[in-house]
Amino acid sequence: MKTYLVGGAVRDQLLDYPVRERDWVVVGATVEQMLALNYQQVGKDFPVFLHPQTRDEHALARTERNTAPGYKGFEVHASPEVTLEEDLIRRDLTINAIAQDEDGNIIDPYHGRADLQKKLLRHVSPAFSEDPVRILRVARFAARYAHLGFKVAEETRELMQNMVSNGEADALVAERVWQEFHKALTERNPQVFIEVLKICNALKTILPEIDALFGVPQPELHHPEIDTGIHTLMVLKQASLLTTDPATRFAALCHDLGKALTPKEEWPSHHGHEANGKLPVQQLCKRLRIPNEYRELALITAEFHLHVHRAFEIKKTTLLKTIEKLDGARKPQRYEQFLIACTADIRGRTGYESAPYPQADYYRQALDIIKGIDIQPLKDAGLVGKEMAAAIHTARLSALNNQLQAH
Repeated sequence: MKTYLVGGAVRDQLLDYPVRERDWVVVGATVEQMLALNYQQVGKDFPVFLHPQTRDEHALARTERNTAPGYKGFEVHASPEVTLEEDLIRRDLTINAIAQDEDGNIIDPYHGRADLQKKLLRHVSPAFSEDPVRILRVARFAARYAHLGFKVAEETRELMQNMVSNGEADALVAERVWQEFHKALTERNPQVFIEVLKICNALKTILPEIDALFGVPQPELHHPEIDTGIHTLMVLKQASLLTTDPATRFAALCHDLGKALTPKEEWPSHHGHEANGKLPVQQLCKRLRIPNEYRELALITAEFHLHVHRAFEIKKTTLLKTIEKLDGARKPQRYEQFLIACTADIRGRTGYESAPYPQADYYRQALDIIKGIDIQPLKDAGLVGKEMAAAIHTARLSALNNQLQAH
């Protein structure tokens, strides 16, 4: 019985990158032996155990055989006879198929270290094509390591394209797509996740609402980059520079979905795209079963981002109505997430990457004024229900008129 550190921990160690978790493979052991050593079994489809002290996952060395379309169609074989090399060859990328023994020696039968040096994401074997989730994983790793210069190997990109054209991506289920998509939104360059899916033709299948934006023009005066898809990627990149919050990044990604619905004869203008954007946001979130907090933030960002851009042009009454529709006083954290997404929208344009955005501070100042109003006198006056709501609205408007100054 021998235990090896495998996968991400070895990869990131070699990259001098923060190690998030440690996974181990155990060669030459049986389930009974693991249980006798007080490991706790957690795997249903194949034997995976938690170490009695560290709680790290330890999996018995195993082989896999594809028996049906999709990621569920696998027959797993785990036994003491399975070698380390047989276990490693079933992994997705060469950089994830490196092991380290208990003495610190590196075992690298598929040349993962060479690909780390070349900064290549390359599949280990043709078996890669048996699991469509690997398309998403490659895109996610590309997003994680883009700042280090990593690219998808040409032959892997071609294999991913073939998988898409063969319909393998159609077998992806919502939970697995969102799981990888969500992880990608937490990476340093989540826009690269979208780019890789686009390059291998998977974006149309997996995120058709995003894919539909490419090729849709915008007015060059406001959008030197012209293409709405390119603008969207730029906005996501800017959002990632402003916040690590995946919900805000998701809202930034979805803010312009309505532009894909503009009739071609109206291009490059997109009048009404804010309201039009709500339906595709709802469709996307429903299909992938995206959490409500993500959906709600994306919806208000799609509908109200132009209200913030036009902050200095609108009346105080319109400003107040917008803040009330955003429920800013009761949900200040979401209000801030929304303003960050709006800032990303302004900066996600060629030449505007460092543009100041005083409109967001104007909205922040307005909310502070509203929250500072003392409503106790209104309660003392016995106001309730609609009368109370009307009185609060009047007090808020008066305070904004008296205290809010444009930057």
